[in-house]
Amino acid sequence: MNRTFKNVLVTVSGMLVGLLLVGAVLGQNPAAQANEPYRHLNVFTEVFARIKSDYVEEPDMKNVTLGAINGLLVTVDPFASYLDAGQYKAYLKAKEAKRAGLGLVLSRKYSAELSVVDAIPGSPADQMGLTTGDIIEAINGVSTRDMPLAYADVMLEGEPGTTVELTVLRLRKPEPTKIVLSRSMVVMPTLTARMIGQDTGLITVPDLSSGKSAQVASKVRELERQGMKKLVLDLRHAATSEAGEGAALASLFLDSGVIATLEGQKYEKETFKADPSKVVWKGELAVLTNRGTMGAAEITAAALQDNKRAKVVGERTYGDAAVRKAIPTGDGGALLLAVAKFKTPEGKTIQETSVTPAFAVAGNEGAPDLEDDDAAAPAAAPEARRPEPAKPADDAILKKAIELLSGKAEQAAASPAAAVSPRQPKVLGPLNVPAKQ
Repeated sequence: MNRTFKNVLVTVSGMLVGLLLVGAVLGQNPAAQANEPYRHLNVFTEVFARIKSDYVEEPDMKNVTLGAINGLLVTVDPFASYLDAGQYKAYLKAKEAKRAGLGLVLSRKYSAELSVVDAIPGSPADQMGLTTGDIIEAINGVSTRDMPLAYADVMLEGEPGTTVELTVLRLRKPEPTKIVLSRSMVVMPTLTARMIGQDTGLITVPDLSSGKSAQVASKVRELERQGMKKLVLDLRHAATSEAGEGAALASLFLDSGVIATLEGQKYEKETFKADPSKVVWKGELAVLTNRGTMGAAEITAAALQDNKRAKVVGERTYGDAAVRKAIPTGDGGALLLAVAKFKTPEGKTIQETSVTPAFAVAGNEGAPDLEDDDAAAPAAAPEARRPEPAKPADDAILKKAIELLSGKAEQAAASPAAAVSPRQPKVLGPLNVPAKQ
């Protein structure tokens, strides 16, 4: 089948299946049967029949249907997947065993193929320079366009030392590049804390897995003993997490107010509120975010910003904070679907709006290009490393946060010479993730 036509067909099919479901729901209400969407039931049937009978060659209708199902799921949840019986079995088996991987966090939020949310520091993907916004067009020669997201993770995992071939499309390179990476056991970098300057502490949180908020609390106390008066909480690249850690981390700095709400169609609404007994720091606070900030880290950033507790500085976050579960289907497969989504204290759904910092600053973490000459060689399987210590002079986001905490930014803004013209943008640099329309 012609690739262009197939892509169009899958997209249209996804839309029609969506209309089919809308029509079915409306059809349950006799008063709504005459509504406009209901007539698309007949349209979908006709289009399906015409494709089978009139297309230049008889298409594989099973693949078309599966593509339509995954297209429908991605429309409502970019992290959703439908797994057939075989894929679901492989998925469950992979969850039971700790396997080696590449350290990639993927989604479909901005692309029909799989896009990179982030690469875990020290992982094979990070060593090769893969970064937020890169597109994975194929895994071992298999196109990712119709590939369930959860199954892609299964394909990327395996025995340590085995290799995976990725076809990668980067924003700054017009042609796809094939690279080969060697799987390794990926370990998250250690949470770090240090003093920068005489009275400012910096805590870098690489992920928000279970127990990380307790580690942050311990580091805050250590920095206080070293004379900390102001704190910078770095949540950049915190893409892997457990949702509960987001509220727990915010509670360390917030003594009142709503942290987040969790809502779903069949999920009892849950409200997370600040607990004053958990607070460990009441001093000045800045939070750093970027395109790789996701999940629990977004819950924390939104809570501290909406409650006017911290200055949030950096790039717009990726946009995903939800509770997902596997819902078995009649064919032995399963839907992996969001059943509830987190909302900010102001009532915005994080998956739809992300978190936009009050002080927007573009990051300057340029990733190296993937050179064709070196791409064919398997990447080394390095041990996870700690993030390189941030240098304020070279880190635009951190530098801005320090200026805000010291009051220098406000002083500059108040100076007549630094007055901003109404026509000038208020942000300090372009955001790299487009707003979801």
